[in-house]
Amino acid sequence: MKKTALLFACTLVFCAASVFGQARNELNFGLVGINYEIPVHKNITIAPGAGTSLDFDWLNVGVKANYYFDNLFGLTDPAWDVYGGANAGYAVYMGDGTDDSDVDFGLQVGGRWFWNDQWGLYVELAGGNVAGLSPGIGVTMKL
Repeated sequence: MKKTALLFACTLVFCAASVFGQARNELNFGLVGINYEIPVHKNITIAPGAGTSLDFDWLNVGVKANYYFDNLFGLTDPAWDVYGGANAGYAVYMGDGTDDSDVDFGLQVGGRWFWNDQWGLYVELAGGNVAGLSPGIGVTMKL
């Protein structure tokens, strides 16, 4: 079951990438997840993706929506981004014991710093009602 869930999640992410391939703006890949950010408005993005918890007991497949607060906070340096938003998806329990897999809703807040025109670092604190806290740290690549 665990291998099937992981294969399904990877397939879903790659299918979403090909469907939204022309519209995506940034690829975020980190310690415990990957997603593609698609701009839908000047300050709003959606991002289909997959991730796991730090103890690798949960596999989360879903989409998140972020609002970028750069204009609101007066951040004029394009190297910095501050964002927050909501996420929804399905959390698959991959640990031992009972199967607590269910629909997962949550929130996230994070920030990014770009050291050049294409590459940056991100830090994010996210959580959901099923899988719980799932912080992230990783690299962002502008596409």
